[in-house]
Amino acid sequence: MSSTVISRARFSVLDRSRTREGHPPAEALRDTVALAREAEALGYHRFWVSEHHGVPGVAGSAPAVLAAAVAAATRTIRVGTGGVMLPNHRTLVVAEQFGVLEALFPGRIDMGLGRSVGFTDGVRRALGRDKDDAEDFAAQLGELLGWFTGSSPSGVHARPAEGLTVPPFVLAMGEGARIAALGGLPMVIGDLRGREKMLIDQYRSLFRPSPWAAEPYVVISGTIAVAGTEAEAHRLLVPEAWSMAYSRTHGTFPPLAPAESVEARTMTARERDFFESGLAGHIAGTGEQVAHELETVLKETGAEEVLVTTSTYDRTALRDSYRRLAALFAPGR
Repeated sequence: MSSTVISRARFSVLDRSRTREGHPPAEALRDTVALAREAEALGYHRFWVSEHHGVPGVAGSAPAVLAAAVAAATRTIRVGTGGVMLPNHRTLVVAEQFGVLEALFPGRIDMGLGRSVGFTDGVRRALGRDKDDAEDFAAQLGELLGWFTGSSPSGVHARPAEGLTVPPFVLAMGEGARIAALGGLPMVIGDLRGREKMLIDQYRSLFRPSPWAAEPYVVISGTIAVAGTEAEAHRLLVPEAWSMAYSRTHGTFPPLAPAESVEARTMTARERDFFESGLAGHIAGTGEQVAHELETVLKETGAEEVLVTTSTYDRTALRDSYRRLAALFAPGR
């Protein structure tokens, strides 16, 4: 069932350590580490973790720490972040963290970087940041990379980062595509249904080769759910779609609920609208259906890599989905 287009692309995983109703946050973190081991055995290229602050539904608040646990539990898969949100941190500290990771796990560490600040005013205040800090992303990015090349004008040296090569990736939110292109950096973009083709074209046309990347490199990210039937695959989407709907209507992003409890809920019209919209825009179905959609997306975007971000309550079904997807890009593994 694998096609040439699919087998040529790299496939990677971003796991957000989603908490689940009735399960402690520590279990979500252990699940992330276990999934990384499985992803490695299945032939996925990278395994990334995310950064969220003050979110009840996400246990992954310290990506460099979690990445260290993932790297220690695996042997060959690349490990990184999707992403570290630069406006929340001092660039020297980020460089030091990734320098330590690269020193401990040489040749396996990636640095996915984003420009988001905390989602709520309270979180931003706790981080000592405000919304405008995201506007300095290009400068922060340049400063961070300067610590690795030893070109910081401060006269300070980042140890052990200086002289090490940790590939940077830009999460293209807002201005991110342009910043990635002009900086000659690989770009990660949420584009599983071709909605942001214009940004990808802009990135490719503006790209300037750099020491970090000689040519454009596009990673498209999003939810992919594969199951024995189309209905089972769509059911995998239900818990996350409800969390998104709840966050839009109640202002807080909750732990994942089982699909059956979501389906039994009486939703308000507004909740139902957000829920239905949360179920749309993903790639979900049987292996054959997903292969067909993936082929179309990869041809349209020319992406070099797919970063799969699927979350659901049922961990067994989630692992099965990743196994079925791996059978499309690495059959017989």
